[in-house]
Amino acid sequence: MSDDIMGPPWKIDWRTDAGAYRDSLPKDVRETLVEALVDVNTAPDPYRPGPDIPVEPERSTRFRGPHIFYFDSGRGWARFTFVRRSEDPQIVIEELFWQ
Repeated sequence: MSDDIMGPPWKIDWRTDAGAYRDSLPKDVRETLVEALVDVNTAPDPYRPGPDIPVEPERSTRFRGPHIFYFDSGRGWARFTFVRRSEDPQIVIEELFWQ
């Protein structure tokens, strides 16, 4: 087992309710979500994907805890965690919202 974390793209897992909500969104919104998620998924650090996708900690006191990224000009957001395992690291989408 290596101390190095495997690099992107990361594996993505969805909580059942978040995945069901994602599937119920209009097609154009799902496409916008996927575009935002690609930036998070391919970043060396999913908590810092770059200037195009705003990401912030859910609570400022837990920097490595759950984070939120925004999509569709701020009309939607997803709360996610990044599980930093040396084998099979992954992003877990815990909650999704769009209005």
